[in-house]
Amino acid sequence: MVTKKYDEIFSRVVKSKHIHESVLFIQNGNGDFSYKNEYGGKSIDAPLLMASITKLFTTTCILILLEQGKLSLDDKVTRFFDKEKLSGLHLYKGQEYTAKLTIAHLLFQTSGLPDVSEEGKNNLRKRVLQEDMNITIDEIIAFTKEMKPHFAPDTLNRSHYADINFDILGQIIESLTNSSLEDVYKSFIFEPLKLEKTYLPIDEDDFIPSIYFKNNALSLPKYIKSCRASGGAITTAREMMVFIKAFFGGDLFNQEIFNQLEMYKKLQISFYPIQYGGGYMRIPLGGFTMLFTGKGELIGHSGSTGSFAFYYPEKDLFFVGDVNQTANPATAVRMAIRLAVSSK
Repeated sequence: MVTKKYDEIFSRVVKSKHIHESVLFIQNGNGDFSYKNEYGGKSIDAPLLMASITKLFTTTCILILLEQGKLSLDDKVTRFFDKEKLSGLHLYKGQEYTAKLTIAHLLFQTSGLPDVSEEGKNNLRKRVLQEDMNITIDEIIAFTKEMKPHFAPDTLNRSHYADINFDILGQIIESLTNSSLEDVYKSFIFEPLKLEKTYLPIDEDDFIPSIYFKNNALSLPKYIKSCRASGGAITTAREMMVFIKAFFGGDLFNQEIFNQLEMYKKLQISFYPIQYGGGYMRIPLGGFTMLFTGKGELIGHSGSTGSFAFYYPEKDLFFVGDVNQTANPATAVRMAIRLAVSSK
């Protein structure tokens, strides 16, 4: 039985070092197959930090605005900002590329911009693990200007994952809709899908779950509220399942527009074997130099805290959940791969 294999994979994960809580929820497309497993008091209805899976919300909003004719993938990013705000953001080998950045460059992670969250000696991740802090979009832009881009926009056959790409997309969404990002998420996603436990935290009353770093449970409300479009949403495994089905099922936007996003490039080596398309990840399962080589692909997104939401088209299965361990978020990706390969 496939459920026995799922039990074994989940059991192996929760016995891993530093995994204090975990949740796994699996369904097929029409919902007549369903599997769940829970550990450490984490149920499929318990709040979890989506982290970078939030980027799928931002992608959804961009696609809906594309469908409404309010923007195009070729729109220059500078169209939506005061000239001075972004000036000097992308200086590569003595040449200024900021004015050439487009919506597509941000969505496909081909801007070449560095990731201040993870790169450099004083990256935000290291600083936040020491002390929770609020980071504004202006500060993120300023920090990025101090670092060197990795390449000129869309000049190499690869992507470079950087949160700032989606932080800027969030600002563009707010500019085009003349609304706050949380209100756009509500009207474009939460309300149509009847998601009652999914939200973007904005004030002190909004619950934000703790994040584990090894054995330490960290409370980081200021930082998580700062992540917004790139990683700040809260949900449950049950509601994440509703969303990921709608995202890949064409229930939120025109499928023809979505098909424009099916162009994938390799990310930086630290993300291997993950590739990036237009606003979402792809993990090819063939040709791995690993024991769990399989057929097809996983598409969706993972988060730096060990959250994951993937679709396995080969078997029409959706895998969502969380291992809540920011010291080793790859644990979640490996689990998703093993789940897919074992689904025979």
